[in-house]
Amino acid sequence: MALKNHLVIMAKAPRIGRVKSRLARGIGRVGAWMFYRRTLALVTRSLAADRRWTTWLAVSPDNAVHDDRIWPPSCPRLTQGGGDLGQRMGRVMDIMTPGPVVIIGADIPDIRRRHIAAAFAALGRCDAVFGPADDGGYWLVGLRRRPRIVSIFDPVRWSTEHALTDTRANLPDDAKIVFLETLTDVDDVSDLVRRSKNSPIRKSDSNN
Repeated sequence: MALKNHLVIMAKAPRIGRVKSRLARGIGRVGAWMFYRRTLALVTRSLAADRRWTTWLAVSPDNAVHDDRIWPPSCPRLTQGGGDLGQRMGRVMDIMTPGPVVIIGADIPDIRRRHIAAAFAALGRCDAVFGPADDGGYWLVGLRRRPRIVSIFDPVRWSTEHALTDTRANLPDDAKIVFLETLTDVDDVSDLVRRSKNSPIRKSDSNN
C-alpha cells in the first residue's frame, strides 16, 4: 500500500491581539490580524485543494480546535499541544499516520502548491527537506519518517538566525537533505515591506 503524504499547517486561532505581535507593533493589532487571517485563508484554500497530499491544520490554542467559525472548512484539524515550537512540531511528526510529513507556518504568503509538491518529491529520495527563510529560520520542514521518526527539534534556538542551522545539526550525519527556495517569513513590518517589493501577491499565480 502506498503511503500518504501529509501536509500540516501550524496555525494560531486568528484573534485580534493574539497573532503576529511583532507585526502589530508596526501596523497595529487589527492590521496584523487582517494580514494573518487573509494569509491563513489563502494558503489553506489553495493547498488543501491539491489531492497529492492530505492537508491538516494543527491549531493553537487547543480549545479552539472545534471552533468552526474561525477555521477554513476544507481540511481536518488537530491540536498542537503545549511546549515551545519544537515540542509542538515534534509532537505532530510523532502522531501523524504513516507517510512523509511536511510542516509549514500559516504566515508565509508566497507558499504555492509547487513548493509543497517539490518537498514531497524530495522526500521520495532523501530523509529531510527544508524551505529556508531569509532570516535564518525556515518556512517548511519535512521528514520522510522511515525507517524511523528522527527527533530534530530540540535543542533549537527558535526565532533567531540559528534556527535552521540548529535543526539541521540534529539530523544524523549521513542524512540526505534537500533545500527548497528561500521565502520571506513575515514577522514584522520590515519583512512585509521587503516581501511586497520582491514578490507582490498576484491572483494569477496563487495556485501554482
